[in-house]
Amino acid sequence: MELTDQERSSRLSALNALMDLMRPSVQADGGDLVLIRCDVETGVVEVQLQGACSSCAISSDTLQGGVTRILTDRLDWVTEVIGGIDESMDPEASSLLGSGAYVPRYREL
Repeated sequence: MELTDQERSSRLSALNALMDLMRPSVQADGGDLVLIRCDVETGVVEVQLQGACSSCAISSDTLQGGVTRILTDRLDWVTEVIGGIDESMDPEASSLLGSGAYVPRYREL
């Protein structure tokens, strides 16, 4: 089944809106979430984590457990999410951009 231009536009708008909802969480740790490409016909979406994410130990969990799960749960037409990490940044510089994952601090009572 071929999509109309309106259906293509609607799918792309919904994807961009969802990406905009997720980005602040990633940006809070000094990273970013970028849409690389999207095929609204086949449902294949490619995203990339950038900035501090390239040195973060849980970036693959963020891609699989967060981004992929959210996109496939909320957009029924998404069939596959290809995730990558921008490795062009120096790991030391990357680690200085954010605090990484939330780790609760021990507090004496």
